[in-house]
Amino acid sequence: MTKETKDWFTSWFDTPYYHILYKDRNYDEAQNFMENLTCYLNIPENGKILDLACGKGRHSVYLNAIGYNVTGVDLSPYSIASAKQFENETLHFDVHNMSQPYSQQFDAVFNLFTSFGYFESEEDNLNTIKAIKANLKNNGIGVIDFMNVDFVIENLIPKNTKTVEGIEFNLKRYVEKDYIIKDISFKVDNITYNYKESVKAITLDDFKDMFQKANIQLLDIFGDYKLHPFDKKTSERLILIFK
Repeated sequence: MTKETKDWFTSWFDTPYYHILYKDRNYDEAQNFMENLTCYLNIPENGKILDLACGKGRHSVYLNAIGYNVTGVDLSPYSIASAKQFENETLHFDVHNMSQPYSQQFDAVFNLFTSFGYFESEEDNLNTIKAIKANLKNNGIGVIDFMNVDFVIENLIPKNTKTVEGIEFNLKRYVEKDYIIKDISFKVDNITYNYKESVKAITLDDFKDMFQKANIQLLDIFGDYKLHPFDKKTSERLILIFK
C-alpha cells in the first residue's frame, strides 16, 4: 500500500514522520542564532515576537525562555497541538495561514529555517511578505531565514538514505521548474509512504523584488547563524532583516 499526498505542506508537516526525520536538528545552533539575532535587533525587554511557521515551537520556546512575549503560529494542527504543552502567560500557539495577517502586531516577526516559498502561487508568497509587514509595529523588524538557493543547488545531494528510530527514509533531491524538490519515501508496518517537499528557489533578487512590491525596506543581509556577511557562492543561509 502506498500513501500519496498532493498538498505537501499541509499533509507532510502534519505527520509524526516529518518530526522523526528531522529530529537531529541542531538545537544549540538554533539557540545561538536566536541569541545573536535578538541581540543584533535590540528587541526591547518583554518585547512581542511572532514566530511565523513555528512548527512544534522550538524557537518560540527558547525565545520565551530568554524573556520575550512570543506567539507561535503554524498551518499544521499536529505541530500546534504538540507546541501547546509549552504555553504559559507569555507564550502562546495558534493554527494560522502565514499568507494572511495575524490579529496582533509585534516588535518582530521571525520566519525561520526555510519556512517560506511553499506556495505554488507567486501571489501567495507576496501576500506572506505583506502579511509580515502588516503584523509589525511602526518600528518593528521582520526576519526571513531562507536557504541560499545558489549554494544549495550547487551542493545538492541527489540521493541518500537516512535511518531514524528504525525507519529508513529514502531521499531524492532535484530541481524542477524553479523549485528545489525532495522526494521522501519510507515504509512503516508494511505500508509505503511517499511525501514531497517543494520549495521555490527564491534568490536574493527575487526577495528584493517582492520587498519593493510590498513597500518593505531591506536593512541587512547575513549568510549564516553567526550573522556573517552574505556571499552568494559560499553562504549556506540567506537571512534578511527588513522593516
